[in-house]
Amino acid sequence: METYAIALSYAIPGFIVLILVEYLISRWKRIPVNEGMDTISSISSGITNTLKSLIGLTVIILSYEWMVEHLALIEIKSTILIYILTFIGLDFIGYWSHRFNHTINVFWNRHIIHHSSEEFNLACALRQNVSAIVAIYFFLYIPLALVGIPANIVAFVAPIHFFAQFWYHTRLINKMGILEHIIVTPSHHRVHHAINDEYLDKNYSEIFIFWDKLFGTFQEELPDKPPIYGVKKPVNTWNPFFINFMHLWGIIKDAWRTQNWFDKIRIWFMPTGWRPEDVKEKYPIQLITNPYSRQKYKTESSLVLKLWSWFQLVTTVALMYYLLISVADLEFIQIVNYSIFLAVSIFAYTSLMDRHIISLFAECIKLAMGLYFILYYGSWFDIDTIFQGATFVVLGYIIISFLLSLYFQLIERNYNSHSIQQTA
Repeated sequence: METYAIALSYAIPGFIVLILVEYLISRWKRIPVNEGMDTISSISSGITNTLKSLIGLTVIILSYEWMVEHLALIEIKSTILIYILTFIGLDFIGYWSHRFNHTINVFWNRHIIHHSSEEFNLACALRQNVSAIVAIYFFLYIPLALVGIPANIVAFVAPIHFFAQFWYHTRLINKMGILEHIIVTPSHHRVHHAINDEYLDKNYSEIFIFWDKLFGTFQEELPDKPPIYGVKKPVNTWNPFFINFMHLWGIIKDAWRTQNWFDKIRIWFMPTGWRPEDVKEKYPIQLITNPYSRQKYKTESSLVLKLWSWFQLVTTVALMYYLLISVADLEFIQIVNYSIFLAVSIFAYTSLMDRHIISLFAECIKLAMGLYFILYYGSWFDIDTIFQGATFVVLGYIIISFLLSLYFQLIERNYNSHSIQQTA
């Protein structure tokens, strides 16, 4: 956990700088690639995934370390070749796990968050799941275990392989010549994120594009077919927790409603989006059939609410960063408590961005948790070591967050509704 936190403490500032650079270049080129609320939702989603990883909220059925110990046929010494082989092996695993996530109904729930943005930019790369609680793809690591790749090398290479997938989530880089035949480029990945019929379920590769060409899932970006981003069934929310579990909830409802017992079982493992005929007829779902006429999700947001939402995001990133650099000094239960607080905070302000009344209940919980932790620990998780009075700053933020949520939901919203009625 500590090693992962240190790696993220270096990676996150880099991600933020690159997102800002992309935004500035897009303004200079006059190519709109960011929408405020969408960007806030994307980065907030990345934070939730980080919190999940910090508290180890993943059930591992069979650890890689155990597989190496019991399945290895040969022993390989640590050389440069080992690291290269591990990187390629992880990329092969990534291709197939990615493909399974797209093509098996229940597994799509693990990945929908990453495709949920209707924009395509570096921020959307941070849309990572909290719903993949069970590590189900352990069997894909068996080839690495058979050749005796040590677990510590896999643990070292895996974050590098993961972070290397960040850069190609952009619309600002066109085709890259000979590299188009070797690695995944922004052009390839724009195809992957598109909902155009020509592009759907293509380009699963993560680093090397030749996996798609080898297994028949490659599609080039066509000049006359601009990619339209998102998912066929729009999520219509900024809340990453809702997005993470909405597909699973849909499957559960369909499995409950269908009268066919065989359908109750097979719905989980059918191709993504499959629904029983009786349920499909009785409970129709509106899907995007013509991507080019798609209307992007927007919510009624005043300038003040937009500014406050950005402030909430910046504050949450700062609080999370303090958690990352303090992991070694905090007890595990403190890390869990801190992570839950941040998760509740994200739930609250992204629900407020949706103008959903549930944000008030989340703010109440956030306020209660914040007051309790400060009283119980005597400070905000020893944050006063950063600067004197930091606990009072955090306390002030928590109280102001609660009061402003009341204002936006009960005063501003009612005032806007009254103004609309008078105008009508």
